[in-house]
Amino acid sequence: MVWTWLYRVFCAGVLAFLLMPIAAIVPLSFSSGSFLTYPLPGLSLRWYAEVLGGGKWLTALANSLFVGSAATVASVSLGTLAALGLARRRGPLVAALKLLMLSPMIVPVILVAVGSYFFLAPLSLTNSYAGLILAHTVIAVPFALIPVLTALELLDPNLARAAAACGATPATAFWRVTLPAILPAMASGALFAFAASFDDVVIALLIAGPDQRTLPREMFSGLRDSITPALTAVATIMIVFSTMLFLLMQAIQRRARRAAAHAVVTP
Repeated sequence: MVWTWLYRVFCAGVLAFLLMPIAAIVPLSFSSGSFLTYPLPGLSLRWYAEVLGGGKWLTALANSLFVGSAATVASVSLGTLAALGLARRRGPLVAALKLLMLSPMIVPVILVAVGSYFFLAPLSLTNSYAGLILAHTVIAVPFALIPVLTALELLDPNLARAAAACGATPATAFWRVTLPAILPAMASGALFAFAASFDDVVIALLIAGPDQRTLPREMFSGLRDSITPALTAVATIMIVFSTMLFLLMQAIQRRARRAAAHAVVTP
């Protein structure tokens, strides 16, 4: 019993340590002053009005949403196709292909950014939305590949065989059997892929031009030029947005588990 309470206290301490920076940032976004100081001189929504009232912040947010959405669609499509090709296959070549596709998650992002720059620059794709989307797709593919590949490996192969025995073509078996089974995994991978693209700043610094400034890059520039509570307002908005993505992912996973349990119970 004592060890259980000590374990809970230790976990609570670790959680508090991790959440303390967030707890310090959020109140500063409601400051009425022009500097990041405690105690707060007063409470105000002026910085949220500045961020959401137009100008560079909304433009950067629109760029992040556009690039993140495009990279998510591309990464989920490529990750799903790769998972369909790699699932239930064994051998050194398959293992090498899996490692290659997961390497953007393992390799430091600065190396991915530099490599993307030297690849895209001769093609005149730097300072463009196309180049930024391609670079973000590279780092987002592993996040889409892993859940879909796991779902395919856990899927009973007899289902596709049963569909074929009933006269279904491979395309029909995929759309009627395989796709509904892996759809929750695709949705989960899409959320992770979007978060990876939305939070990136290193690739945006090297690939994006003045017209493609994303929200994290705008925040990085603000840290170098002039630090105001507007940055904390943007950070708070990103925290709320990321939390909503996490809750949505949890809801999708719960729904998938309920559907799987219902399928097992139903004869």
